[in-house]
Amino acid sequence: MTEGNFVDYVKVHVASGNGGKGSAHLHREKYVAKGGPDGGDGGRGGHVILKGNKNLWTLVHYRFKKHFKAGHGEHGSKNRSTGADGTDVYLEVPLGTVVRDTETNQVLFEITADEEEKILLEGGMGGRGNWHFKTPTNQTPRYAQPGIPGQEAHVTLELKVLADVGLVGFPNAGKSTLLSAMTSAKPKIADYEFTTLKPNLGIVEYRDFKSFVMADIPGIIEGAAEGKGLGHYFLRHIERNATLLFLIPADSKDVSQEYAILLDELRRYNPELLDKNRLIAISKCDMLDDELIEEMKEDIQNDFDGIPFTFISSVSGLGIQQLKDKLWVLMNE
Repeated sequence: MTEGNFVDYVKVHVASGNGGKGSAHLHREKYVAKGGPDGGDGGRGGHVILKGNKNLWTLVHYRFKKHFKAGHGEHGSKNRSTGADGTDVYLEVPLGTVVRDTETNQVLFEITADEEEKILLEGGMGGRGNWHFKTPTNQTPRYAQPGIPGQEAHVTLELKVLADVGLVGFPNAGKSTLLSAMTSAKPKIADYEFTTLKPNLGIVEYRDFKSFVMADIPGIIEGAAEGKGLGHYFLRHIERNATLLFLIPADSKDVSQEYAILLDELRRYNPELLDKNRLIAISKCDMLDDELIEEMKEDIQNDFDGIPFTFISSVSGLGIQQLKDKLWVLMNE
């Protein structure tokens, strides 16, 4: 999937169908001059329904089509015939989609399971036919109920990527390079900050034909929790990752300080993120010798508060298999 096709935020307009009118028909046939009321009920208007689809990874199919309208219910007719229900409209979305009311920003519901269906807007109820209103004192009612109008709404579809492992780090920390080294994904890689503007997903092949999904998320900067930089547009993706892999380059001025800043941004955005399993990877270690790596281990041992860490190089392959092993253990704890 190319970066341009990864759409994780769209606004759409939806409308459910109107209910059909009830019929005020009076029964007439040969030899039955006054057969009484026999008007049928109107049909229900079509619903607008959201449905989870595990085969979708993006909201790109809503990039250009943004208006959806369900069918109207048919009117009732003679012989107590009920009108047909309006056609429902199904909006298929990837798992992890959050639905918000655009005007109030209130979360309506989330779609997290395959084939899960939730009604976004109910269609209008059909009106009742005149035979419902027949009484001993009013045996030929010549009126029926109109159908109830459908509803309209502007909603926002917001995708939070579902992945087993989410890569967290500053811009240019080597997250995209690591993803390309561990998976078959081909993210854009360059030596400038914010090369990655959209999350990239890759499937990591593990031992015995096992696998897990890794997400490369755009880099964090200080102030991201307040919306600075790409801010909330990528922090929301971290919420759905089971394990967080913090990536800090070995040539950083202060490895411990970088980790503290990353952790603080996550805490300020959503404190629950700190409950997830964490692993720290010191990247770009092909520029270090064994003696320097051992010195760094001693220096940062106490600064990570018991969080496991490892040294890797995406270019030379140093520590990549050990990284997979540690991630697999964390995911299956």
